[in-house]
Amino acid sequence: MAHYQAADINDRLIINLRDLSHTMRCLFEGKGSQKRVLIVLNETGTITQQALTERLGIQPGSASEVFAKLESAGLIQRTPSDTDRRTADITLTGEGRVRAAEALEQRNRRHEEMFSCLSAEEKAQLLSLLEKVTVDWYLRYQDANGEKEPQERRRGGRCGRKE
Repeated sequence: MAHYQAADINDRLIINLRDLSHTMRCLFEGKGSQKRVLIVLNETGTITQQALTERLGIQPGSASEVFAKLESAGLIQRTPSDTDRRTADITLTGEGRVRAAEALEQRNRRHEEMFSCLSAEEKAQLLSLLEKVTVDWYLRYQDANGEKEPQERRRGGRCGRKE
């Protein structure tokens, strides 16, 4: 605590952002978690395994393992794709839709709770400031991996500095 009190404002901002990031990572379902897969499938409807893997931002081997577990639990169904024989189409089963709705409701409650200490006006102000910093950092620190929008970094883009 003494270290924090002695820190300048920039260091305090970084410390707070780092701590918030850690908390969010602990609370987040994870890129390839079963709950996240169900939520994404609920949003997209039928999607190819390859497209879903790319959307989740995980390795194909990891995706196959998660999909196999969901399939064995009767939450998804994989069928050969009509348009691409190298992949399968994935859809939610009836039970999968129920579980996806539950997972989404849990996520929404958690997100509401995470910002419950702020008024609607404070949330809007915080969002505006974070968006301003995000755009600046994107322009200042973007790397050469083809990012087109600052949000892509939040979805798992690589770290790097503009040379």
